[in-house]
Amino acid sequence: MTKADQPSLIQLARETGEDLPDPNPLNLGERVRELRKSRGWTLEQAAGQAGLARSTLSKIENGQMSPTYEALKKLAVGLEISVPQLFTAPKSAQVSGRMAVTKSGEGASHPTTTYEHEMLAGALTKKSMLPYRARVRARSFDEFDGWVRHDGEEFLYVLTGAVRLITEFYEPVEMRRGDSAYYDASMGHNVISVSEEDALILWVTSLT
Repeated sequence: MTKADQPSLIQLARETGEDLPDPNPLNLGERVRELRKSRGWTLEQAAGQAGLARSTLSKIENGQMSPTYEALKKLAVGLEISVPQLFTAPKSAQVSGRMAVTKSGEGASHPTTTYEHEMLAGALTKKSMLPYRARVRARSFDEFDGWVRHDGEEFLYVLTGAVRLITEFYEPVEMRRGDSAYYDASMGHNVISVSEEDALILWVTSLT
């Protein structure tokens, strides 16, 4: 793989994973109720924490009144969050139920001179991470066109064989089956096989 090869795969995943704006505005009353219940508080307890009357908090939760900014600040302080968080839905609020199974050998292949990538979960778009298996063909750093660098963080797990992880700021590390590494992918890095056979590794790269 040349210096440009790996970023091209990651760039492809990023291009297909751009987030779209949420067309549904947040219901403040429902959000406040959700935050209160997530803490196991009654109306009385939450109102006491925020320094508001129970009736006022009840009206806010039921959409019967629009709180003033001062009331919003009191709510945020009582719930131990910032005011903007009152209007931000948690990422876990909606369960997508997405799933993709990639049987061995069925992932899309992207061979290069130094690696042979098998993309995993290729059917899913808008992924937060890019998983792929890689057969490490390279035996020397000189086979690369300099360092590989890209945005995000990366996790490497050795499946078979042995590899040497070479990074810009650390001494090279030899890794065998079952060994793993997690590192800043903007730091120059390359992986070569040090076993007789090509090593097989699992790579997971963050896309956000």
